[in-house]
Amino acid sequence: MRLPLDRLQTERLILRRQSVADAAVFHQLWTERDDRVPAHRRLDASGHPTVEDIAAHIRDLDLSRPGLLTVELRETEEPIGYCGVVWGGDEATDEPELAFELLRAVHNRGYATEAALAVLDWARQAGYRRIHAGVWDWNVASRRVLAKLGFRENGIVTKESAYGRSLMTVREL
Repeated sequence: MRLPLDRLQTERLILRRQSVADAAVFHQLWTERDDRVPAHRRLDASGHPTVEDIAAHIRDLDLSRPGLLTVELRETEEPIGYCGVVWGGDEATDEPELAFELLRAVHNRGYATEAALAVLDWARQAGYRRIHAGVWDWNVASRRVLAKLGFRENGIVTKESAYGRSLMTVREL
């Protein structure tokens, strides 16, 4: 039996299950995304996904499997983004993929690294032997976080398009 991924805590952060109340913060993440992010991961011309669309997605989450957690500042309980695992990317594998995204206002404070370390600790305790993470070649900040966490680029390009190349990184647990 794998450990549930419901709530993690660090010195400065709380990672908890997503709630509908987080939809506005997640929508803000969509508005802040780099223009190099593929169009299907940015707001479209009509403003979708809306806060309501994101809230509906949160309501429909499959809670039977570990997933993405809302990252909050412990001191204020203010949501600042998400971190956790996703499944079934481009590889047919049962290995989790680390994913994180935080509001620009809190970048360069070590929060992504801190949140991801908590998720990596969970994955190790849950019995996973390896975790991977995809990252765009142009996303220097995320590549730096992954390097700090001990991820290594393995030379595999999972996607290549006008938006750049998505590189696969892996970390043994």
